[in-house]
Amino acid sequence: MTMTDVQVRARWLAVTSVAIGTFTIVTSEMLPVGLLTSIAGDLGVSAGTAGLAMSAPGLVAAVAAPALAVGARRVDRRLILMGLMALLAVANLAGAIAPDAAVLLVARVLTGVSIGGFWAFAAGLGPRLVPERSVGRATSIILGGVSVASVLGVPAATFVSSFAGWRSAFVATGVLALALLALLAATLPPLKPSLEPESSPTTEKRSSWFSGPLRVILVLTALTVAGHFAAYTYVRPFLEQVAHAGPALVSTALLLYGAAGVAGNFVAGAQAARNPRTTLIVRVLLMAVPMIALVTTGLPALIPLVVWGFGYGGVGVTLQLWIMRSGGGELSTALFVCSFNLSIALGSFAGGRIADALPVSAVMWAGAALTLLSAVVAGIAGRSRTSGS
Repeated sequence: MTMTDVQVRARWLAVTSVAIGTFTIVTSEMLPVGLLTSIAGDLGVSAGTAGLAMSAPGLVAAVAAPALAVGARRVDRRLILMGLMALLAVANLAGAIAPDAAVLLVARVLTGVSIGGFWAFAAGLGPRLVPERSVGRATSIILGGVSVASVLGVPAATFVSSFAGWRSAFVATGVLALALLALLAATLPPLKPSLEPESSPTTEKRSSWFSGPLRVILVLTALTVAGHFAAYTYVRPFLEQVAHAGPALVSTALLLYGAAGVAGNFVAGAQAARNPRTTLIVRVLLMAVPMIALVTTGLPALIPLVVWGFGYGGVGVTLQLWIMRSGGGELSTALFVCSFNLSIALGSFAGGRIADALPVSAVMWAGAALTLLSAVVAGIAGRSRTSGS
């Protein structure tokens, strides 16, 4: 085996470690989705108030991503990723011992800092770890941690909490973050800081780092992600109250949703490398239609959730590859992460207000409206570029 073979294997091991990192941060971020009812009951708050445990990290991450991208511009990215994973471990363990909702929210704020920073530096690492021909695959693997978190992380947390309480899920993710800290230290190479876009033969010509395509992508991110989380944050109360699902069916639904998301991630990764706009339009339609179907048809809930999962599973990798194709570098990715996480916060917050004021099925209508608007904006943007306007 040559030295080159050893280096290639080492780089793909680093890609895998970063993918496990995205799995860990997304599992941590999404914990309240499967534990919402238990958290609300134990801490004596409403479902909408407990939902702040979802919106708070997203809001903080939206600020942390660009702030860390600019403020830590001279720091080795390897050291930053390790420090953020250590912070995530502390935040999850603090959440596990929270005596009330206020302390839990403080812990979730720390979670948000870790999420925003890790995403800002990890999402665009593909070009820095593997050859150009493998960037799409590496990016799909790194962002595949998001979908796998839905398949394994959230359902596993829901399953564990049904036997050992919701706090045990926070302990488990804290321990996982500590283990990953050691893995990142062992596998990541030194990563010199850079705010410049990565050069690539597939990169489209750009006039500035904050180009027209980037602005469109940020708007589409906001609409799509806010729509998703306005509905998905409250999918468990919806299944319990509208579909009359028990704990076993809820866990199964989340598991199948996540499995479809994994498939959607890798299918979209291959398609988005060629045409990210069309890929995104298809994905948001695969989200909106099932949301509407859940409240208007007699279909078993599992069928729309699988389609929804397949659609949303491809959103993150599609948007990230679109940014890279448009010439976006680390700062552009940080702004994407900012928009993504701010949209999580706004979407889950809006969903909470709707769930508290109206029947819980109303969150599905809100989510469908926003995602359909995203498809319209993407279509209009595509026609504008074609016509040169």
